[in-house]
Amino acid sequence: MRRTSFANWPCSIARTMDLLGDWWTPLVLREAFYGIKRFDVFQEELGIARNTLADRLRRLVDEGLMEKRAYQQEPVRYDYVLTDMGRDFFGVLAAMNRWGDRWLAEEAGPPVVFHHDRCGREGHAEVVCSACKEPMTAENTRPRLGPGYPPRLAERPDIKARFAD
Repeated sequence: MRRTSFANWPCSIARTMDLLGDWWTPLVLREAFYGIKRFDVFQEELGIARNTLADRLRRLVDEGLMEKRAYQQEPVRYDYVLTDMGRDFFGVLAAMNRWGDRWLAEEAGPPVVFHHDRCGREGHAEVVCSACKEPMTAENTRPRLGPGYPPRLAERPDIKARFAD
């Protein structure tokens, strides 16, 4: 079955899901944040089929989230290393982790916690306004059309109603 592409939708969530919208890709990125770099170690830690892992790593490299760095020449073998774009995905994983800890953790508690090196304490992700630093929630935040929204779509009555002030 062919899936619908969201790559050109006027929505950053849809575009991100187009790139990362399977269950393996975020887990590959999680392992990269845990320090995994080698194909065989990714495969072993995730229990993922080799062909599936190869596809996911290729896509992450092609899209700029990871890069291949040769660590051996005969035969050529590569480390898969996060780029700046890939490292910037940490906030997304941290937010997913926070949500999972709140709603899905078992009685024993969260399986993984984050230690913040700067303050020396455990912490969790929070979504805050970049301007005032107050928490952003579904109750106090609303979407508005941005400068990249296609003008031809912005004129539609249903779009105007969805993003009305």
